[in-house]
Amino acid sequence: MAWPWHAIKPWMKMPDVPEFFQKEVLDKSFEKPVLVDFWAPWCGPCRIIGPTLERLAKSNKGKWRLVKINSDRQPALVSKYGVRGIPAVKLFVRGSVVDEFVGALPEHAIKDWLSRALENSPSPGTDTN
Repeated sequence: MAWPWHAIKPWMKMPDVPEFFQKEVLDKSFEKPVLVDFWAPWCGPCRIIGPTLERLAKSNKGKWRLVKINSDRQPALVSKYGVRGIPAVKLFVRGSVVDEFVGALPEHAIKDWLSRALENSPSPGTDTN
């Protein structure tokens, strides 16, 4: 079941979500957007995109945060969020995925995607109810 972004509050616990994901992704996405990189150590494209995402995270001036999820170690999260291929990058705002892409994109394409995704996303701190 998809959860609408406006229905989730930071104090609500999502069912079947590990505590670290609840705290570091879902709860934190009410403060600022959280970019989640689903990856695996054996994945060649993941090893290409990982350093790019880390470099962008360091230079983003606090606009968003990066969380990396080893898909081999978190199969329940992979299933819950419909990850069918890796690397899978998902942007969470207010507890929900607001945009995503799959595959190793070049840095300029990631920057363009991220800029559009952030611009079109609801503000994390804004309550619409």
